[in-house]
Amino acid sequence: MKIQLRFFASVRELVGAGQEVLELPQAAITVGELRAVLVARGGNWAEALGEGRLLRMAHQQLMCKADTLVADGDEVAFFPPVTGG
Repeated sequence: MKIQLRFFASVRELVGAGQEVLELPQAAITVGELRAVLVARGGNWAEALGEGRLLRMAHQQLMCKADTLVADGDEVAFFPPVTGG
């Protein structure tokens, strides 16, 4: 299964990329499980996406929760909470 990942703001800065295509052997995975796969890379990935870090997540360009299922070809984005003015 291939998933399009997008990273924004401080997450993008920490992981050193704005996007990535990730291939996973699982047929079904949640956004939370996907996050854990990325955290397991360690280093800046763990710092940017670790459980203690407040993050927003989007699936198919809609805000989502960790239990949202991801399918082949989907897009998942990670970004910090932001405020505007």
